[in-house]
Formats: sequence, structure tokens, C-alpha cells
Amino acid sequence: MTLTKPAFAAVLLASVAMPAFAEGQLNLYSSRHYDTDEKLYSDFTDQTGITINRIEGKADELLARMQAEGANSPADVMITVDTSRLARAKNMGLLQSVDSDILEDRIPANLQDHDNQWFGFSQRSRIIFYAKDSVDTPPMTYLELADPAYKGKVCIRSSSNSYNQTLLAAIVTHHGEEEATAWAQGVVDNMARAPQGGDTDQLRGIVSGECEIAVSNTYYFARALRTDVSGVSAEIDKIGWVFPDQDGTGAHMNLSGAGVAVNAPNRDNAVKFLEYLSSDSAQAYFSAGNDEFPAVKGVELAESVAKLGEFKADEVNLSEVAENIPTAQKIFDAVGWE
Repeated sequence: MTLTKPAFAAVLLASVAMPAFAEGQLNLYSSRHYDTDEKLYSDFTDQTGITINRIEGKADELLARMQAEGANSPADVMITVDTSRLARAKNMGLLQSVDSDILEDRIPANLQDHDNQWFGFSQRSRIIFYAKDSVDTPPMTYLELADPAYKGKVCIRSSSNSYNQTLLAAIVTHHGEEEATAWAQGVVDNMARAPQGGDTDQLRGIVSGECEIAVSNTYYFARALRTDVSGVSAEIDKIGWVFPDQDGTGAHMNLSGAGVAVNAPNRDNAVKFLEYLSSDSAQAYFSAGNDEFPAVKGVELAESVAKLGEFKADEVNLSEVAENIPTAQKIFDAVGWE
């Protein structure tokens, strides 16, 4: 079930329409908006006999709904994108700890919450793209995006974007608040335009010539390699890419992850679903279906993802990065990053 905006409030007021506890049921709140995830859910049902009742919406809407529902919430699992939102769900008291040997064995320690309240199941690297015909020496590190040599060349999303919030939080984690503030100010100074649009729009900016350097998550570019994306695919050969910090900490990774709801009426089924998401078959589908990197090492990559090449990923503990997201937002506000 996918909610339109007008329908959301009605469902919020009529949540009794969704079954709470029912043997063989799982109530999933999801802010992943990818049609390809349907196979993830149908395969789980085929393997377990557990029926998934799904509510989709924007992450903040779903978190607000769970908070409003309180102890009566039918939610069993919350699945969303980006470390910042997973941390927000935890900080709002909406998740519970999960003790699972399967998850501990399958999911790398740096991709899960310290208290086992959320786990990362797929990854996207936030990297640097550039116009091959006009940029001879692209930035090789995140910090170099602030170099005055790139003044007027950079396209990047707004400070309200969760991907950027987590990227800056990672920079705070690695380099400290003072250097992170100087970096953010330098990027603002180097912007080719005021922040606008999504990640695909940053790539379109390179193709159109509006900017020469852009920051985007890898799966937007890989998708344009695999299928036709307007304004990108037809001239994708114009775009080069850099996995930053290969001689240092490695390229920053964003997560898509999930946790068991604090009041889950079908808790055992919820844990089974999380364990299923760590299976080889589900992990391979995250890559094949949505051009993402699996969280579990050794799982085969989709062709579109493999074309990006091998790289060193930042293995910083994302639970620690999440603790610096409030500092990142403070920095964005201080430097006037719209």
C-alpha cells in the first residue's frame, strides 16, 4: 500500500484499519520509494509465509506517525534511507534493541547501531563527479571541494538533505568541528548556483554546463548507466567520477537500513525480516534492483554498480557519525548553506 499525501492524514487517523498482531503478518513502515523493492517483499513472503502489510511515506511523516500512535502503533519494522534518519528514529525512542546472531555475523559492526537498534542493509557512496572536458584536475578528497581553485564550479544539494548532513557529520568525526566549518564555508563559496533539486539534478548540471563539479550518491549515476535517465544518460560520457580520500579514510558511505519498532506487535516476524534482509539473495537484489552496494561483503554487484570500479570505503562507525549530525546542522546554519 502506498500513501498519497491526501491519504496520509486519513490513514493516520484510522490506523485501526491496519492489523496489529496477527500470526503470519508483518507491518512495515517504509520510506524507501523504489518500485523494485516489491521483489524483496514478495520473496520474503514466499520464503516464510509471512504477509507484509506496507505503509509508505516520507521518513519524517512515518516517524511522526509512529510517535503519535505510541504504544498502540501497529508498526513492526521501520525501514528508511540514511544514517541521519535511522539515528532520528532511535533518538525519538521509536526502535528497540535486537539480539540476533545472524545480524551480528552478517552486518559489519560499523554499519549498525551501538545498541543494535538499527542495521544497515545497503550502501551508497557519496562521491565527486566532474565534467571531463573542462576539469583536468578534479578534487581527490572531500576537503578539496573547498579549494578556491573550484570557485563557481560546484553543484551540491541543500543543507536540509540528509545525505549532506551525514557527509558533514562524517567530516566532523574525522577532522573536528573547526575544520568542518571551514570546509562548509569553502563549499558555499565555490557553489555554481544556490542548492536546488536532488542528486540527479546535480548530475544534470554537469551535462548542461551549469556546473563542472557535483556531489551525488553513486546509485543515481549507476541508474543512469543501466536505464535511461532524462538529462543524464544520453551524454553520460561527459561525466567522470572520483571516489574521494583513497589515500586516507576512504569514500563516505550512506546507508539504507531498518530497525524493529519499539512497540512491534509481531516482534518475532520483524526480526526474521531483518535477518532476511541480510541474506545473500536480498543483498544481491539491493544491488541488482536499485544499483546499491550490499552491506554484506562478498555479495555480487550488479553490472551497473561494478562499472564504477573498486574503491576504498570509509569504515568509520556510522553510529558515531550519527552523534555528530546535530553539529553538522549547526555548521550548515552558521555558514549560510541554504
